Amino acid sequence: MVKSSIYSYTLQELEDYFLGIHEKAFKAKQLYRWLYDKKINSYDEITDMKKSVLDLIKKDLPLLKIELVEVERDYDVNKYLFKLYDCEYIEAVLMRHDYGFSICVSSQVGCNMGCKFCESGRRKKVRNLEVYEMVTQLLLVEEDMNDKITHVVVMGIGEPFDNYDSVLNFLKIINSSYGLQIGSRHITVSTCGIVPKIYQFMEEPYQFNLAISLHAPSNELREELMPINKVYKIEDVLSAVKCYIKKTNRRVTFEYILLKDKNDSEECALLLVKLLKGINCYVNLIPYNETESIQLARSKMFKIMKFYDILKKNKISVTIRREFGSKISAACGQLRSKKEEL
Repeated sequence: MVKSSIYSYTLQELEDYFLGIHEKAFKAKQLYRWLYDKKINSYDEITDMKKSVLDLIKKDLPLLKIELVEVERDYDVNKYLFKLYDCEYIEAVLMRHDYGFSICVSSQVGCNMGCKFCESGRRKKVRNLEVYEMVTQLLLVEEDMNDKITHVVVMGIGEPFDNYDSVLNFLKIINSSYGLQIGSRHITVSTCGIVPKIYQFMEEPYQFNLAISLHAPSNELREELMPINKVYKIEDVLSAVKCYIKKTNRRVTFEYILLKDKNDSEECALLLVKLLKGINCYVNLIPYNETESIQLARSKMFKIMKFYDILKKNKISVTIRREFGSKISAACGQLRSKKEEL
């Protein structure tokens, strides 16, 4: 089946395409170079392929991208709003670090996980993103900033493991030495804890990083904040994580958004220590980005620091996420909601 855009094709799939039209497989690498190194906007720019082959490619594999419609800019962060072919909207966030540029990309239009603190989860899933709709988020952002993205996090709108196959093909393309050449150790996939997919992910022959959105140290509290916990309990998630670490020998990140008077108490911190003791992981404490649509508040800084200190003193590797975009629509899905709810 012909896909909707050339940017949806992994290198292996493109090699199969060329073999299918009775051409040499190496032409896939040639075409990848034009797409991801030279970043062509028209097949007419290609100079090392026969016209008859280019005519077939033009017909079968359009250079279809999503549309960049709005950018909000702050000192160290840009937030991008994209329009899709069906007039839906998604977001990506570019962050500037001393080690390079990282981008947080979306994997779905909306999200069905329903996390109570999340703007994306407030507005239900419409559909999965196609591979090219993820790949071209990167291409359009690189074009806007005239520089190269060095790190990728699949942590924007949507649950990546709810769109597993397309997300994996996206990762293959951006990781390919003929594609965008982003190192596997610089690519992280975040999940709210779809346990069967964690087991599947650990069997993949890649070295991508795994992050778990935990956000609570007990089943009772996590079920209140994250409905997915009614299906996959904390102990099930941690069991899968331990298997993942044993299989891959890679450290896992646990994300923990701190919410005022919900999950930021000393008791919660001590329960989290008990849960994670002995696991090769680190905890990323995240100050909450408040929105008008969700009645949850960010923890006070003194409580964030107290929570951090308890984890640190108990030898849990922990960081407090640097805050980005205080002057823009910082929360995940917030810019999309503003656009669609006008």
